[in-house]
Amino acid sequence: MDGNGRWAQQRGLPRVEGHTRGAVSVRTIVEECCRLGVGQLTLYCLSSENWKRPKTELDFLMILLEQYLIEERRQILEQNIRFSVIGRRGDLPDRVLKEIDESIRLSQDNTGMGLCLAINYGGRTELIDAVRILARQARDGALDPDKIDEAAISDALYTAGTPDPDLLIRTAGEMRVSNFLLWQISYSEIWVTPQCWPDFDRETLHQALRDYAARERRFGGLT
Repeated sequence: MDGNGRWAQQRGLPRVEGHTRGAVSVRTIVEECCRLGVGQLTLYCLSSENWKRPKTELDFLMILLEQYLIEERRQILEQNIRFSVIGRRGDLPDRVLKEIDESIRLSQDNTGMGLCLAINYGGRTELIDAVRILARQARDGALDPDKIDEAAISDALYTAGTPDPDLLIRTAGEMRVSNFLLWQISYSEIWVTPQCWPDFDRETLHQALRDYAARERRFGGLT
């Protein structure tokens, strides 16, 4: 969800105003994806590299995240959403972890769209953690190293049990994957819009989905 800060700066506003407006786009897009029958939506909220940003901005993001988790919980339950979070928990404030765990607990039996927030997430970090899991299993005799295959690696990732993304949407004109779901997006279609995230609306989402639906996916094979 790129471009919150740029959106604010273009309007002469503090960067945090872009994050506040971006939260409105989150609500809009989650609701529309539920209405359209999207099975899984993963939103990149905070990368493991974003901790380099000013402390005041990071503190505001944590407050905004906590507020979102509390205020949107009713909507998550009413829309039958299964809520989850991926990323390393260690650097997150206890109050945020508390609200994350509560939303996960309350929605765990829901059967609708899966909504996953990537918080303190990095694709390389995820792969490191997966390798460590497999190494411990091999050390303990629970896994034959010669039996490690794509399925074994997928099962060790944060996203175990979740289908790989069909479509990766980049806002603010960004033309890179930015360390996001590096294993999982191997065959994902990529769609880029110059719009910053606070301007990403229902019509933009519809355009992305229409363009995706018109593409021919061969997964390395022939039609």
